[in-house]
Amino acid sequence: MEVKIGIADTGRELTVNVTASPEEIEEQVAESLRTPDGTLRLTDDKGRRVIVPSNKVAYVEVAPADSRRVGFALSG
Repeated sequence: MEVKIGIADTGRELTVNVTASPEEIEEQVAESLRTPDGTLRLTDDKGRRVIVPSNKVAYVEVAPADSRRVGFALSG
């Protein structure tokens, strides 16, 4: 799954590829937002950890990870 996290006061978003289900991610986000002093902690598919202070989370988008296609298009 691909998780995009919008960070308050920042023009860019953070994108993390995780192996968790959408339901698991939603529960982690909800749990982290219960307290303003909390943190959202996700581990990506390569074992790296991402930690964001809950009070800086503007939005979270969960979507299937796009498989990257490599190839050539023939026009004619």
